[in-house]
Amino acid sequence: MRSAKKKQLNTRGWKVGTVAEFLQLSPEESAYIEMKLALSKNLQERRKGKSLTQEQLAHLLQSSQSRVAKMEAGDPSVSLDLLVRSLLILGESRKSLAKILSKPHSAFAA
Repeated sequence: MRSAKKKQLNTRGWKVGTVAEFLQLSPEESAYIEMKLALSKNLQERRKGKSLTQEQLAHLLQSSQSRVAKMEAGDPSVSLDLLVRSLLILGESRKSLAKILSKPHSAFAA
């Protein structure tokens, strides 16, 4: 957000900050959520790149289409290990997973 816009909002009584500040997340909680979002986004990109439907991916994972949809949406009920296992099944390497996780994300930036 532009500094002029922030200043304008502040003068009108609005508080400007990040999602993490608003939700009072610790740095560890923010990092965990960002990791899940990065893996979820990559899972969807990888699936589409292989021209698979959610149902086809679900069959590969021995799961359901609705579970794949939750995985791609970053649903809180989905574990990191399920996301990692799914990406490995789709052919991601450990090195590429490390690269995905090491990229800075702006999901919680102002």
